Amino acid sequence: MSHDVLLETRGPIGLVTLDRPRALNALDLGMIRRIHPQLEAWAREPAVKAVVIRGAGGKAFCAGGDVRAVAASLGTPVPEGQSPLVRDYFQGEYGLNHRIHHFGKPYIAFVDGISMGGGLGLSFHGSHRVVTERLTFSMPETAIGFFPDVGGGWFLPRFPGEMGAYLGLTGTRANAADAMWLGYGTHHVEHSRLDAVLEALVSADWSTGSAQDVTTRLLASFATDAGPAPLRAHQPAVDRCFAADRVEDILTALSAEGTEWAEATRATLARMSPTSLKVTLRQLRTCRALSYDEVVRVEYRLSQALTERPDFREGIRAVLVDKDQRPRWSPATLAEVRDADVEACFAPRADDAFLPSPAPARG
Repeated sequence: MSHDVLLETRGPIGLVTLDRPRALNALDLGMIRRIHPQLEAWAREPAVKAVVIRGAGGKAFCAGGDVRAVAASLGTPVPEGQSPLVRDYFQGEYGLNHRIHHFGKPYIAFVDGISMGGGLGLSFHGSHRVVTERLTFSMPETAIGFFPDVGGGWFLPRFPGEMGAYLGLTGTRANAADAMWLGYGTHHVEHSRLDAVLEALVSADWSTGSAQDVTTRLLASFATDAGPAPLRAHQPAVDRCFAADRVEDILTALSAEGTEWAEATRATLARMSPTSLKVTLRQLRTCRALSYDEVVRVEYRLSQALTERPDFREGIRAVLVDKDQRPRWSPATLAEVRDADVEACFAPRADDAFLPSPAPARG
């Protein structure tokens, strides 16, 4: 039994604490398999009015999914009667995100410190995202030969203009003010007041309105101004350069821009997996017209296809294992990435209809 997540009920509040601080609360399969059934139970329990999720350790909410474990499992024999971790992990993670997305009660994420990849999956799909001045967030998957998953195909296209494409392709880090402007954060609250927010939720009078209204009013009473968003200053250039449907055309637009920001952005893209860049741009353009539930199916297909390719293990090696930051991508250039190979990543799979219908919330 994993002890890396603490689950408790405090009066009307279900409380999830990600308790893996040495790993910056990275989400592993054991944690997923404890959180999901507890959310199902809280959804059915009328006495539970809302759920709060937070991270322990003071440095991170959740630094992402445990992709290092997934990569290590690839190519190893699977014991008889078991299924491969690469399938179990992504079905489990996406299933948990799906449960959160359709939870039906207030689901309040205290996003304090680092939130990357899977951390956005655990927070963005909830009804309320409380961000603090210590927040740093990103979707850095193209640097490890992957793609912005956990619903990135659904929420990134909903950011202003082409900001979703910019953040999804470059993995650029952003702060709390950016989160509020983009729509990731719903309330900005000082880190020092998070415990007080939790206590206020526990002691709130939940008979004064709907649970969603009570939550929103209470969080608003603690909210402060996050200040100006640094990313906003780049929006005109981002919209000009990232509107194209081909990565090559984005690079051409950045070259024509001729600014220090544009050159730095070109250099960032040059470090990413060429295959991941092309798959990600196709994902974001395709998924912006789809419902969330349709996006999950597409992303599961991509998760299985890209983990089968050499760039995933090579990216994990370069970024998370050896940490030399010098991945050897295959193919090594955008010109070598065939359109047919990108298209194949989106092909239906026999096991891509794995999501159950979530139980309706009560109370």
